[in-house]
Amino acid sequence: MKELLTIRKAAVQDVESIHHLLELYAPAGIVLSRSKEDINFFISNFTVAIYENKVCGCAAVRDFGNDLLEVRSLVVAPGLQGKGIGKAMLNAMISTLKAQRSCWRLFTLTLRPEFFRSLGFREVPKSLFPEKIWSDCSKCAKRSCCDETALLLESDGK
Repeated sequence: MKELLTIRKAAVQDVESIHHLLELYAPAGIVLSRSKEDINFFISNFTVAIYENKVCGCAAVRDFGNDLLEVRSLVVAPGLQGKGIGKAMLNAMISTLKAQRSCWRLFTLTLRPEFFRSLGFREVPKSLFPEKIWSDCSKCAKRSCCDETALLLESDGK
């Protein structure tokens, strides 16, 4: 499968596919729902996985400034999970960060902490990310009973 998988920056023609993938998981609270307009506006934040000429996965990186970034909207099509697609997308995003920045902090709030731990992320308190709390968590239905784990991967430029 890996030799048939392509990871690349998303393009405008991927908006429909990204939206479709996110809407598969949003009702279960796995990711936040995003409108096609929002995805289109932030398309440069997205990375996609292509398998058999179809978008089969997506992930985005949100830049909060001060070298703080968030992995968000990470999903893989049903039936293709567990095949290394999410890991390939995240590794590509991390490689891009390493090439573009000397120091950065990449965090996520997730229901799958073991996936991120396997890539070197460590668990941290959610309170480290007030930017996230104010922008997204304050609008979330689970804000008073959040079941997600905060994890962080850091680079200090060495």
